[in-house]
Amino acid sequence: MSAMQALTPEQIAAYQAAARQRWEQEQRDLAAREQRAWAAARRAAQMLKERFGATRVVAFGSLIHPGMFNPWSDVDIAAWGIRSEDTLRAMEAASEVDDAIAVNLVDMNACRASLREVVEREGVDL
Repeated sequence: MSAMQALTPEQIAAYQAAARQRWEQEQRDLAAREQRAWAAARRAAQMLKERFGATRVVAFGSLIHPGMFNPWSDVDIAAWGIRSEDTLRAMEAASEVDDAIAVNLVDMNACRASLREVVEREGVDL
């Protein structure tokens, strides 16, 4: 019995075709997840404005950078204008916008200066 048997050209071609199909399906799934993430971000922004008086909501992080969003990415949003006594309720409400993708809210009234700079420079208004 030999330790390894060489694959035939047909076996290699079948493997390559299956790998290509898996990769293409993963890309379609990722594109659908990214679209769902943008929809969740927009729903969260609308809800934060209506229920909590947010004056501005932006998306930031992997969602706004082409090629950075992956199957494990969450949605990062930041909001201005939410009263400090409503912050925790707003964070909880944002996290409940989508049951498959985590939505994380940063309160711009209480975040680190370094994060504030990134969000203000890169954030995409919702």
